[in-house]
Amino acid sequence: MSSKQFEEGIVAGRLDASALDANFSDLHPAYDEHEALVAADRCYFCHDAPCQTACPTSIDIPLFIRQIATGTPEAAAHTILEQNILGGMCARVCPTETLCEEVCVREVAEGKPVEIGRLQRFATDTLMAKAAQPFDRADATGKKVAVVGAGPAGLACAHRLAMHGHDVVIFEARSKSGGLNEFGIAAYKSTNDFAQAEVDWLLGIGGIEIRIGMALGDQITLDSLQSDFDAVFLGMGLGAVNALRLEGEDKAGVSPATDFISDLRQVSDLGSQPIGRDVVVIGGGMTAIDAGAQARLLGAQNVTIVYRRGQEAMAASEFEQDLAAQKGVRIIHNAAPIGIEGNGSLTGVRFAYTETKDGKLVTRDDGFTLPADQLFTAIGQSLTGAPEALTIEGGKIKVTEAGATSVAGVWAGGDCASGGDDLTVTAVAEGRDAAENIHATLMGDA
Repeated sequence: MSSKQFEEGIVAGRLDASALDANFSDLHPAYDEHEALVAADRCYFCHDAPCQTACPTSIDIPLFIRQIATGTPEAAAHTILEQNILGGMCARVCPTETLCEEVCVREVAEGKPVEIGRLQRFATDTLMAKAAQPFDRADATGKKVAVVGAGPAGLACAHRLAMHGHDVVIFEARSKSGGLNEFGIAAYKSTNDFAQAEVDWLLGIGGIEIRIGMALGDQITLDSLQSDFDAVFLGMGLGAVNALRLEGEDKAGVSPATDFISDLRQVSDLGSQPIGRDVVVIGGGMTAIDAGAQARLLGAQNVTIVYRRGQEAMAASEFEQDLAAQKGVRIIHNAAPIGIEGNGSLTGVRFAYTETKDGKLVTRDDGFTLPADQLFTAIGQSLTGAPEALTIEGGKIKVTEAGATSVAGVWAGGDCASGGDDLTVTAVAEGRDAAENIHATLMGDA
């Protein structure tokens, strides 16, 4: 046990290295071959499979599981990847408990679904371990496409365009490619630098160049991209973090949960990551859950997630909420922040209870105060830096079902675009489908 475990304030090294290694080990360990065969044998291989319908990328799930069951995991990987080129990461981070596995016939009948996510990981990991690229690049078309953002939508779009023979340049504002897969998910969901390994594998198709440190509106503009390329795809995500709009949120110890998650994903030594003894997280989505759970895993003594509405309204799944609770995180519902305490540094957060009246959320006169030396805010992100020429709807770039924007020759997808569920798997589907529409347009088939 570290001597700093009970120390006040925000400090590093609350737990020793062995405890941290155990805490941040793989959330769902990979199947070995025998385990995969046993798990695949539970599948009924439904003809009208509800799991496939529930998958945003429409992977033929019964087929790939049958391919695993017959001893051909590489063929299973091909089935997965032709629909979802980031199938390896999605197998790790996709909320299968609310998508494919939730509607699995085994889940409905027995309360225990076929573990589709882990089977998908087994197949894709098997293929990637052989450094095999299962897709061939078509003959060069002479067309060039610019992709803004090297996140799931941008990478999926780029790969599909490269398959069709187009040359693609991805412009990425951050220091690494991968987007939310690299910077935005809990460290224990994607271990061993898998996000970067998957990007490197994806680039094996050829025809894709990534330029780091190139942000739309700074180093590049939409006008310049339209001038230099035959088509443009925007997949830059959401850059701005929503503020609490409370006096004192600039105090030391208050920061966006996204920054905490990103920093933790990039640190090489978990013991060097500082964390408070009493941590409060405000929000009800996956970002809040990931921040709260990881704060506990780093050694915070008291971690509380506070959400302004009831449990049923939380964007985070029940599985993720339960996971956080199992790690010692307390979740309080129906409470909203009304004040931040402390002279210079944070000492506590004041909350008022909430209730719904006439369909509106209102704060009550009673409430409580939580002691805190660290506060993470996770109340959503918003679009920033969108070119003025684009039509914005609901705070996002308005797109058609095929991803076309209001500007000819410009498409968009992922979190920055209207529609979707703000999930990696949805972003992949949107990037893939936009690429198909871009290809058809460039080749005169649209």
